[in-house]
Amino acid sequence: MVEELSCLPYVEKQSIVRFIDSLWERCTMQYFHVDVFTDRLFGGNPAGVCLLEDWLADDVLLGIALENNVSETAFLVKESGQYHLRWFTPQMEVDLCGHATMASASVLFEFVETEASELNFETLSGTLTVARGEDGLLWMDLPARPGQVAPLYPSLVTALGVSILEVFDAPDLLVVLESEEVVRSLTPDFGILKKIKEEAAMPDDNFGVIVTAPGSDCDFVSRFFAPNLGVGEDPATGRAHSVLTPYWSKRLGKTSLTARQLSARGGQLWCKDAGERVKVGGRTKLYLTGDLHI
Repeated sequence: MVEELSCLPYVEKQSIVRFIDSLWERCTMQYFHVDVFTDRLFGGNPAGVCLLEDWLADDVLLGIALENNVSETAFLVKESGQYHLRWFTPQMEVDLCGHATMASASVLFEFVETEASELNFETLSGTLTVARGEDGLLWMDLPARPGQVAPLYPSLVTALGVSILEVFDAPDLLVVLESEEVVRSLTPDFGILKKIKEEAAMPDDNFGVIVTAPGSDCDFVSRFFAPNLGVGEDPATGRAHSVLTPYWSKRLGKTSLTARQLSARGGQLWCKDAGERVKVGGRTKLYLTGDLHI
């Protein structure tokens, strides 16, 4: 290519260079990789964050999420002064993702909206807010999603292979187990777990299975499985705590709670029951900044 350009007249070469430069600008976007609900790298839940000038086609967004291969990639576009936010797993778009929302806010606070104390995002779950708190915590405001008592679905019992105390239907299924040790030692059969969609009559694949129990050094522990979303186990899940917080707040008789997610990467969260809303607090660690060329 260089040899071919060198043979061209100067004016033609400059025209081609300008064209290549403009093409590069149109196809380049800022990308950030952030670990969420952790104070250390390689902990918590990794999220991709893409800052866009305009929306790309959905199949391109899905392709980027698949290429990134983290549980969720967040895409942001600022229109008329308002941030619009969407989330994609490697397989589909989802209607709520807490950790990628917090990742998005942390990127904007550090690189774009450096003087802001609070950010609002327009999403499929309405307006979500993330605010700076004390001691480096970010506080995310989510809709509360309490569950209703549900039956012991046979596929659920078989897939988990442990004694289940209670099951609740919410946008995600909530499964209450006896102890932290039981939650930690679970090895679900994901093939069977996928069958819960039909048994529980979930309308689509946009749901997960939350397992929880009282914690030894916190108020409660949990894990989150979402094989129908293309995510076997999610390391640290903000949206799950919009279901967990109302349950544990009622059970323990307190509105401020501490929580751990017992995945291999681990997650530390702070939760507040605010009635129809849930406040979820956490820390983030920036791992990577760069450009994507699409």
